[in-house]
Amino acid sequence: MKKTIIVLVLFLFSIQVYASYILIPMDSEGQGNHLKAYGITYWTLEKQLKVKWLLNYKGGSFLLPDSEEIQRECQIRGVTFEVISNSKAEEILEMIASPSQNMEAVVLEKAPKIAVYTPKGLQPWDDAVTMVLTYAEIPYETIYDEEVLNDALLLYDWLHLHHEDFTGQYGKFYRAYRSASWYIQEKKDAEALATSLGYSKVSEEKLAVAKKIREYVIGGGFMFAMCSATDSFDIALSADGIDICEPMFDGDGSDAGYQNKIDYSKTMAFKDYLLETSPNVYEFSSIDMTRKRRIPKITDYFTLMEFSAKWDPIPAMLNQNHTALVKGFMGQTTSFTREEIKSNVLVLGENKTNGEAKYIHGIKGKGFFTFYGGHDPEDYTHKVGDPKTELDLHPTSPGYRLILNNVLFPAAKKKKQKT
Repeated sequence: MKKTIIVLVLFLFSIQVYASYILIPMDSEGQGNHLKAYGITYWTLEKQLKVKWLLNYKGGSFLLPDSEEIQRECQIRGVTFEVISNSKAEEILEMIASPSQNMEAVVLEKAPKIAVYTPKGLQPWDDAVTMVLTYAEIPYETIYDEEVLNDALLLYDWLHLHHEDFTGQYGKFYRAYRSASWYIQEKKDAEALATSLGYSKVSEEKLAVAKKIREYVIGGGFMFAMCSATDSFDIALSADGIDICEPMFDGDGSDAGYQNKIDYSKTMAFKDYLLETSPNVYEFSSIDMTRKRRIPKITDYFTLMEFSAKWDPIPAMLNQNHTALVKGFMGQTTSFTREEIKSNVLVLGENKTNGEAKYIHGIKGKGFFTFYGGHDPEDYTHKVGDPKTELDLHPTSPGYRLILNNVLFPAAKKKKQKT
């Protein structure tokens, strides 16, 4: 009997010693493909397994339960990993829990269902988010105006806004592309869609979509937008009931003195901006810094702010990276004027010397929104017709990592938020 007890104790001890986890390091030296590492994490969540996101530990590493299937998937996708013992995992978690460390272990519970708001027929490389989701092998579904207006957003945990113009001015492409066949066709398609949905103008239909998206966020949704989908979204909301479109966009003149009628209380992120009134200027408002900035490409970087992982886990989560200095990139909306950002909106990334914010985040009702300026983090001046970015050449891109941080954000175990 005594011998049996000893054998049982030794057996239990061996389980404790040899039980193991998979650590996916996310620092610059330890990871060969940061972008696909997010895909592995998402894939693991799809298997109904929980993951720990180790904020500020080796660049925001992931701790997964060990299995041959997960190891094999890491190998197939080229993701660097190491198998560690239970005792080693406990040692790491104990160190992270120490009050002296700016670290935290956040539990990811389920794979969020992802929707990308985008027109039908566009290729994945027309948008950085769809491109990186495809590369990381994270599944998503596309929706557009009809689905949004029919409350399809209720089916999704996370929404990305494609580079859309919610003001009904067709991206302010009029001067450069009004004779281009693609511009003419897109205008016809937008008008036909608005008519089919019961609206007399594209601007009215896009406003209705923007208001539905705002309701989605207030109700607890997570919304992420890049480039012109950021400022045009807020402008549309603030111009509710006001015609800011010139005749070439909607067939009639704009309201007199419309700038003085703008209601900033209706916006998500921005305030006190001046609209660009000329239809021939490729710009929506003073929110965007594109024409105001004077930064050579070689020195164009923005800095990620540091947050307390224990006390401010949300911004810390969104800023996980293997570098705090991220190279800049342009877009129709490149970055945001600091003075025109509402005081309750958090700046996550900025170029302080130029007075601009690149990456911002806020709470609206029960939900969250993140705005990220620029078009493609690895294509400095992406233009109409330019070839797609090959992410195989940029598997460790810190700019793209910020997008994927937002994708995993809804998977985190929720704590009560103040509205």
